[in-house]
Amino acid sequence: MNYRKLGKTGFEISEISLGTWQLGGTWGQDFNEDTAFETMQTAIDNGVNFFDTADVYNNGKSEEAIGTFLKKHDGKNIFVATKGGRGFAPDVVKGFAPEHLENFLANSLKRLQVDCIDLFQLHCPPTNALYNPAVFQALDNFKKKGMIKNYGVSVERVEEALKAIEFPGVATVQIVFNMFRLRPAELFFKQATTRNVGIIVRVPLASGLLTGTYTKDTKFGEQDHRQYNREGQSFDKGETFSGVDFARGLEAVEELKKAFPDRPLAEYALRYILMHGEVSCVIPGASRASQLMRNLKVVDVPPLTPDQMDAVKKVYETYIKDPVHYLW
Repeated sequence: MNYRKLGKTGFEISEISLGTWQLGGTWGQDFNEDTAFETMQTAIDNGVNFFDTADVYNNGKSEEAIGTFLKKHDGKNIFVATKGGRGFAPDVVKGFAPEHLENFLANSLKRLQVDCIDLFQLHCPPTNALYNPAVFQALDNFKKKGMIKNYGVSVERVEEALKAIEFPGVATVQIVFNMFRLRPAELFFKQATTRNVGIIVRVPLASGLLTGTYTKDTKFGEQDHRQYNREGQSFDKGETFSGVDFARGLEAVEELKKAFPDRPLAEYALRYILMHGEVSCVIPGASRASQLMRNLKVVDVPPLTPDQMDAVKKVYETYIKDPVHYLW
C-alpha cells in the first residue's frame, strides 16, 4: 500500500481507503455486522488505514459497526472520517444550523465510541450554507471543544468546493471524480493544493458503471439507489452513476475497454484517479471483503501512459461531457 498526506490534517493515509456507504447504505442489501467486520478486517490487514462513513448510512449502523470494530481490534492506527448535517433530509437547510450540527456530531461520537473524531465533514450541504461564516465558526468551536481534530466538506459541485476552501479551517474536500467526471481536475485540484487542502475522491467507479461488468440487462433492487435515484428522486443525481445516463454510460464503457484490454476496467479506473498527485485518497466502497480485494489490486497497476490518458479524455468528450461536465 502507498500512503499520501491528507492536506493540513497531516495524516498519512492509504491512497486506497474504505468508503462505508455500502456497509450500511442504500445498495439493495440488508446490513450484516459479520460481513462488515470481515470487510474492515480485510482492509486493515492490507494496509488500509482510513475509513469514511456518515451518520445517515443506514441510520447510524455504519458508524456503530466501525466503532465496535475498532474497539475490539485496537484501532489506534486507523483514521476515521464521518459526515453530518443531513439528519433532517429532505429539509437539508435545517440540518446545517450550528446547533443541529453539534447534536449530530455528539451522536456520531457516541456511535463511534470515541471522544474525538479525526475528521468531521459537512455532508453535501446546500450551497448557501457554504456562504455562511457561522457554519464554519461552529466547526472551529467543535475543534476548540475537543470534539473533532479536523473538519472538511463533502460537496456535489466544483463551485461549492472552491467556495469551501476559502475558509482557512477547511482541511479536506470530498468530491466526485472519475473517468466520467473530469471537471474537478481543471481548476479545483490546483486551488486545493495551493491551500494545502486534502482531496478525498468518492464515487470513483461511477456506482459500478466503471467496473465494466454491467450490461443493459443488469437489474438493481428496488431499495438500491442505482434503481430509485437515477433521476435524482431522493438525493443529488450526481451520486448515482456520476449523473451519467445508464445506457450512455454503457456505450462509453465499451470504448474504454478497447483502450484498457489487459485488466479489468475497474483497476484502470482507480489508477486513473491516482495519476493525479493532488488526490489524497480514493474511497471506493465495498459490500464485502472480496470487493475490497478487487479494489486493492490497483496497487499493482502500472501508471497510465500518455496515450491511455488521452483515450480517457477522448471517451469523456465524445460520450459524457455534454451535459455532465456543466452540471457539477
